Amino acid sequence: MSSDALTPSPANDSVPTHPAYGVLRPVTPFASVLLCDNPGSFELDGTNTWILRAPGSPSAVVVDPGPVKHGKHVRAVVAAAGEVELVLISHRHHDHVGACKKMRKLTGAPQRAYSAKYSVRAPRLRDREVIEAAGLKITVLHTPGHTADSTSFLVEWEGSRAILTADTILGFGTTVLDPLDGSLTDYFHSLNRLIVEAADATLLPGHGPDHPTLEPVARYYKAHREERLAQIVDALDRLGVSAAKAKPMQVVRMVYSDVDEKLWPAAKMSVKTQLAYLRGR
Repeated sequence: MSSDALTPSPANDSVPTHPAYGVLRPVTPFASVLLCDNPGSFELDGTNTWILRAPGSPSAVVVDPGPVKHGKHVRAVVAAAGEVELVLISHRHHDHVGACKKMRKLTGAPQRAYSAKYSVRAPRLRDREVIEAAGLKITVLHTPGHTADSTSFLVEWEGSRAILTADTILGFGTTVLDPLDGSLTDYFHSLNRLIVEAADATLLPGHGPDHPTLEPVARYYKAHREERLAQIVDALDRLGVSAAKAKPMQVVRMVYSDVDEKLWPAAKMSVKTQLAYLRGR
C-alpha cells in the first residue's frame, strides 16, 4: 500500500520479470506464477495465481484462481497447469476466490481453504496439516491478521523451500488489515510465526514480485507496522482523543500524509484495525 517497502532483487534476464501479464513465469523449480491483469489500489500490479508441481509430476496444484470475470486468466492457468490435482485458497477476498467456480468447471479439482465456505468436494484446511500433492510437501500455516482465514503454504521439494504468503506479506507495499475480521494482534503473531518457520524460504506473495528469502521482508513488514502504530499513537495525542473516540479519516490525514490519497481508503481500513488494537491494550 506504500512505496517505501523493500525493492525486489533483479531477476534473471533469461526468464520473464514481474509484472508479466499472461505469461507463465517460473520462479523456483516447482513454482510458477501467472499474473492476472487486474491492477488496482488493493491488488497492486494484479493477483498472482501460483502453479505448483515437482519436476516430472503429471499433475499440479493451483493456488488462488483469481478474480471473477477474468476467464482468459483462468483458461491460461488451466492450460499451463494441465491436470489440476488440487486448488488451494489463501483467503476469502474476491480477487483470490472470484474465479473458483470457473476453475472447478474447467478442472473438476477439489478446492480447499481454511474456511469451510470455500472448501468444495474436500474438507477445510487444518493448521499444520501436511498435504502431499503434485510431488510436493505442502504444510498449511494459518496466518490470520489480514483476514481471519488468511493462510500461508510452505512448499518443500528436495531440500528447497518456498512460502506462499498471499496478502499477509506482499512483494512490495504494505498489507491492509481488513477491519471486518482482520486483527493487528493476529498479524504480529503471524509475522513472527513466518519468520520462525520459513525465514530462509523463497517468498511467493499474492501480489507483487517474489523475493529470494522471506526473513528480511517479514522483518521490514513488522518494523513498518510498529512504526505506523507509533505514529497513530502520536496522532491521537495531537488530536487529544482516545482510540475509542478517534475518527479514522482524521488519523489517516495525519499519519498517511506521505501516501497517495488514492490509497487512503485502504489506509482507513488498516487504521480502523489499529485503533481496535489500541483500544484493547
